[in-house]
Amino acid sequence: MKRSPASTARKRPVNLTLSEDLVEQVKGVTGNLSGVVESLLADFLSKEREHRSNIAEQARATAALWNSFGERNGSFADDHSTL
Repeated sequence: MKRSPASTARKRPVNLTLSEDLVEQVKGVTGNLSGVVESLLADFLSKEREHRSNIAEQARATAALWNSFGERNGSFADDHSTL
């Protein structure tokens, strides 16, 4: 299990509801369930932040593409507007 900067941070107890059978199986593999959960949460958070960053970047790129298209070609509504 890799150590993250969060592993040196101040700890506090939290309540989780987990499958009893799963917890017993994990305890048979490791004596540090809290450490495993913390590592998994840190990995999840890192991947989720990267995923959300990628989505935001795709949205920015799409908006830039549409803006560029609009600057080159104008708006389709310009030819049909009655205003």
